Amino acid sequence: MASISAAPAAITTSSSKKSSSKEETATTASTSFTSKHSRTDKGKSMSGTAGHRPSDAADSASAVVAPSSPVTTTADSNSAQENISYSAERIIGNGSFGVVFEAKVVETNEVVAIKKVLQDKRFKNRELQIMRQLVKDPHSNIVALKHCFYSQGEKPDELYLNLVLEFVPETVYSISRRHHKHNIPLPLIFVKLYLYQLSRALAHIHALGICHRDIKPQNLLVNPKNQQLKLCDFGSAKALVPGEPNVSYICSRYYRAPELIFGSTDYTTAIDVWSQGCVGAELLLGQPLFPGDSGVDQLVEIIKVLGTPTKEEIRSMNSNYIEFKFPQIKGCQWKKIFRNKTPDEAMDFIAQTLAYTPSKRLEPLAGCAHTFFDELRVEGTELPNGGGPLPPLFDWTPYELSSSQELLDKLIPAWVTRQQLVDNNKKPSSR
Repeated sequence: MASISAAPAAITTSSSKKSSSKEETATTASTSFTSKHSRTDKGKSMSGTAGHRPSDAADSASAVVAPSSPVTTTADSNSAQENISYSAERIIGNGSFGVVFEAKVVETNEVVAIKKVLQDKRFKNRELQIMRQLVKDPHSNIVALKHCFYSQGEKPDELYLNLVLEFVPETVYSISRRHHKHNIPLPLIFVKLYLYQLSRALAHIHALGICHRDIKPQNLLVNPKNQQLKLCDFGSAKALVPGEPNVSYICSRYYRAPELIFGSTDYTTAIDVWSQGCVGAELLLGQPLFPGDSGVDQLVEIIKVLGTPTKEEIRSMNSNYIEFKFPQIKGCQWKKIFRNKTPDEAMDFIAQTLAYTPSKRLEPLAGCAHTFFDELRVEGTELPNGGGPLPPLFDWTPYELSSSQELLDKLIPAWVTRQQLVDNNKKPSSR
């Protein structure tokens, strides 16, 4: 099989229009692969994802897909087939996880991102299972899986899973680095938008029992036209089951919750909230809050800011460490850490996400109601410098609407409720 280069090349697939609950099986002796297709709006231009996590470990371009010869995928469904041709444009991310490249759907000119990962044929792919769950329960702040197919590698026993995802051209990392490079603070409304939308994304996956386990600026995609954020890269994600142990060496450094550094294997989705707090602090500071080359280094940085954890806090993170002796250090005031013009509400939000005790960290949906985001709920608020209206912030899902009425009253502005009533009255009645 020929290897891909950065030059455009066509990939043709045949896939089902409907998803199936069955796990795919692949015939490695041929170029026929099982595929599921969740695309429902063929021909419609869609925004999508590019910022799939770049990794330090470079991978060769040949690990992508072999586009010079057609790759046909066959769905194990009775629904009709359709041929989809992809033109590979360029590689946009690579590393130990695989390769991601930007591609174009030949029939519609729609730009997509294709993430290719080596598949262990002995196991189901956890990322695919989670992405399929998110197809059934979508959210506007989570990247959408459009299609998937298998392809064979250069070696006979190599099988690759290709996830076709919506393409989004920027990441929070690229935007914040660009501002930092020019010594320009990130507009505060951008920080509010990114953290608010991330809170919504986390609330959604946590309601499904899913922990992302790798929240960082590189995995937060942004549409620069309206600053809409989409959480991506579920390669480390897992549905947490109470009583079932989990690996503690997870999550990228700088964003690892202290219970992970302590080696906890029964952690909760609160590790994502800690990571969110680290991201928020980084956006306000222009640099990571807890840098460190090792777990010990990072723990030292955390203690410098939060102070030495109490015995109760240590027990809440990992009960095996209750006899561990820490130097007694007093925590810093947040005002001494952030810039002078940083609002008190911003520092309070960060402080509530960076609590030692996991259960005391701010729940994501409750975080959306924090006063730091009040500006986003003001009717007529727009992006700075004539950037236009804000992205969708109040397109609530059933999971979000199942919250307490007290929380919903804080989340949903009165003008949004009035607008929804007007829109509902405009809809023709069904008889």
